[in-house]
Amino acid sequence: MDCHAERDWNKFGGPPKEGSLGAGGETFERKWGFPGEYYAGNITPYGVGDWTDGELFRAITSGVSKNGRALFPVMPYLYFGKIDREDVYSVIAYIRTLDPVEKENLESESDFPFDFIINTIPKKPEFITKPVNADKIACGEYLSIGCMECHTQAKKGRIIPELAYSGGRDYILPTGGVVRSSNITFDSETGIGIWSEDVFIQKFKQYADSNFVPLEIGPNEFNTIMPWAMYAGLTIEDLSAIYTYLKSVKIINNKVVKFTVE
Repeated sequence: MDCHAERDWNKFGGPPKEGSLGAGGETFERKWGFPGEYYAGNITPYGVGDWTDGELFRAITSGVSKNGRALFPVMPYLYFGKIDREDVYSVIAYIRTLDPVEKENLESESDFPFDFIINTIPKKPEFITKPVNADKIACGEYLSIGCMECHTQAKKGRIIPELAYSGGRDYILPTGGVVRSSNITFDSETGIGIWSEDVFIQKFKQYADSNFVPLEIGPNEFNTIMPWAMYAGLTIEDLSAIYTYLKSVKIINNKVVKFTVE
């Protein structure tokens, strides 16, 4: 829902606006370095009510829409195609429960030559079996499958694998300024190498507190695209597994300037 909802960027973390879950419209623009303009679709019954479960399954895991159009991989099908098939079924079952929202979104478009290249990216899924909880590194890798996408610098909208998790990816905020993703490798100088597991877990769980109210954000003030309030719902066990996995990834020294006013 961090993509398929309308986020309120006048509040910290851009929480989804009331009544917008699944309605889509989040934009991934040329000014962010994308080779075109890409818009998250409406996945409520208003938008995909005539899609079969199989068509949703193909879009989520292979990157091909109902009409056969290739999806740009900002829709992370390259990751979703590597999870447990049963989890994909659960995602589809959840989508079917969303309230219909009558919203029409713009059609995504790619610039030349990417309007041709995009058709070569979709691929068949390579499902795995969800790791057992006893293997914390494997579980953490499974749960953090989407973290690499935001916490890695990109070129033309595609991440640079050798810089995985080292942060520094630019995001232009609708309220003004540029925010950059954090280095979440365990580099002690520029990453989270000095964080204890408790500090890591509480960084998320503070947003699950019933007293938490998102701060109002003014023009050209710091904000984050990290949907803290959503990830705060993860269990302590899940967060512990993610922490354990991140400790195992390649340490990269990369100092990130979190926010600048352009």
